[in-house]
Amino acid sequence: MTSYFQSLGLTYEWSWFIATIAGILLIALPLMLAVAMIIYVDRKIWAAMALRKGPNVVGPFGLLQSFADGLKVFLQETIIPSASNKGLFLIAPIITFTVALMAWAVIPFNSGAVLADINVGLLYILAVSSLGVYGVVISGWASNSKYPFFSAMRAAAQMISYEVSIGFILICVVLWSGTFNLNGIVEAQQGHGLGIVNGYFFNLLLFPMWVMFLISSLAETARAPFDLTEAESELVAGYQTEYSSMAFALFWLGEYANVLLMCTLNAVLFFGGWLPPLDIPVLYLIPGWLWLFAKIFFFFFVFSWVKATVPRYRYDQLMRLGWKIFLPMSLLFVVLVSGWLMVTRYGA
Repeated sequence: MTSYFQSLGLTYEWSWFIATIAGILLIALPLMLAVAMIIYVDRKIWAAMALRKGPNVVGPFGLLQSFADGLKVFLQETIIPSASNKGLFLIAPIITFTVALMAWAVIPFNSGAVLADINVGLLYILAVSSLGVYGVVISGWASNSKYPFFSAMRAAAQMISYEVSIGFILICVVLWSGTFNLNGIVEAQQGHGLGIVNGYFFNLLLFPMWVMFLISSLAETARAPFDLTEAESELVAGYQTEYSSMAFALFWLGEYANVLLMCTLNAVLFFGGWLPPLDIPVLYLIPGWLWLFAKIFFFFFVFSWVKATVPRYRYDQLMRLGWKIFLPMSLLFVVLVSGWLMVTRYGA
């Protein structure tokens, strides 16, 4: 894209700048539209599983319901509690929303179709996703209200607990693929299962890691059954209780952008990303981004399915699962995967 703008007579610096801005908008704007639509899909799936209709009035089949909700919060008054720390109170949702978008810079939508194809893409995602907890903690503390503060403390403990196991799971993927680059990780999955299947989910050593990653993704994004940060019966509505108008909407958008990111990482790290499910030449005629979007939608359906059917965990159950089950298992599989590779790949 930079070379295209250079061909129009612009200098390299301006061409690079305009190309980068265009790439950011090309990702951010469709992502915002996707967030609006998956909120609608989420509500439709819950409704179908509860034998209800869900949104069906605003627009054809209720498709405009999310946009109507967005317009409603946009027109509402922003109320700032008098006893709150106003600066931190307003910056917290901005942090949550911005961090949720930053991670998409290294996601490959097709072979080479990535905004920043950096060698340490996986480390970048791990670092950026870890920053999301700051928006939650700051919002809970700045509200100067006990329920948001309790929710923020829960969120901090929950996210830290599951990021530890996610880190060891990602180490297993990096060991097997031999790279931190997300394009490289996807390409390493081609023909991985007996020369037929594209994806690490076929691997008996990495399949348990995917199951743990999927469950940890639910906990990392505070989705049911791990939505302890928003337990309405205990904490009113959680860390965003005191927020209204667009500040509340930014939390909402950031949460669903993170959910989409975790669905994408499940697809990219374990299910072949933009590769077709089977390594058959005719399947490569379908564009890679369509395969990636189909896998993202599948994982989002799983997220919604779990939320509609699984009851909420108690907090002690949440912590026990993270520290006493996932952490030892992920450590064990790091040893197993590295040992297996030393014997089979490196001939040790």
